[in-house]
Amino acid sequence: MENYLGMDYFVIILIFGALAVLQIVANWRIYEKAGQPGWAVLIPFYNFYVLLKIVGKPGWWLIWYFIPIANLVVVIWTTNLLSKSFGKDVGFTLGLIFLSFIFYPILGFGNAEYQGAAGKPKVTEINV
Repeated sequence: MENYLGMDYFVIILIFGALAVLQIVANWRIYEKAGQPGWAVLIPFYNFYVLLKIVGKPGWWLIWYFIPIANLVVVIWTTNLLSKSFGKDVGFTLGLIFLSFIFYPILGFGNAEYQGAAGKPKVTEINV
């Protein structure tokens, strides 16, 4: 009986471990698509800083992640801006929030292209 329960826990840990690796690789690809270093996903706090750069928010916004309740608002807002940065809509944002293990790989491995911070193309030189 003890071995049987141990196998169940092993399988659960294996599944969650595989999902965690999938999330890391998908986020790595998302960061690279946005022109940022993919390895930044692996560094705590720095990954949020880089994500804020991707969505076009200042680095000092990292402070909001440490304030209870406000951090939930900022995470949802940042997720929406990430979705917009890749040309997606509010429905995709809801997918990123509620079904992240499906939608982050779609964003990372799919054909979505980075369009600039919050979907606004970067202004470059104008040829006259």
